[in-house]
Amino acid sequence: MQNLCLELTHSVYPHDQIYGDYCPIQGYINCPPEDTFQYLADTKKLAEWTYSLRNPMLHGEPDLYRFTDQIGGTTPCFCRTVANREALTVDYHCAWDQPDHLWMIYLMRVVPAQLVLDKPGSVVLWVNCHHPFYTRNPYPETAVPGRNFWVGDAWPMFYAGHTVELQNLKLILEHRHAHGLPVLGTPAVAASEVTA
Repeated sequence: MQNLCLELTHSVYPHDQIYGDYCPIQGYINCPPEDTFQYLADTKKLAEWTYSLRNPMLHGEPDLYRFTDQIGGTTPCFCRTVANREALTVDYHCAWDQPDHLWMIYLMRVVPAQLVLDKPGSVVLWVNCHHPFYTRNPYPETAVPGRNFWVGDAWPMFYAGHTVELQNLKLILEHRHAHGLPVLGTPAVAASEVTA
């Protein structure tokens, strides 16, 4: 067993072994798991903590959103959130360019930190799988004209990019929790409520 473990533990790992078919990241957030889940389950909040998704708008169905992905310039990114409150899982089913086949799946699980670290808060586990469509665009006819970049071109940067995003998530939730603020933020004030 010791020899096997030594063989599997290297001081330097080849790039492909780290960024193979899976991209797992994880982190601790000092915010109750129920609040962390509630925040993640709100699809619109992706515009707050992700690096590139902006301008969420409902797209024809109650649970399907259209974002602008800044990485692709004016690329539309469609997203449907599949959440299970009992299991504390939140999965984002997404795709660039078209809403009919949401093949980019972001798998997230919130674990009560009390169970696994013996302290309050949440452990967030996040895994991406390297779907074959990351290698080749399955719907080139729907691509934004003139775009020379495909989302799969960024696969080697997923770990770094998602690590930054998880830090964003941590900072937002820990700030709100520490200051007794609503986890979903302050609701926007309607124009009719604004007084001079």
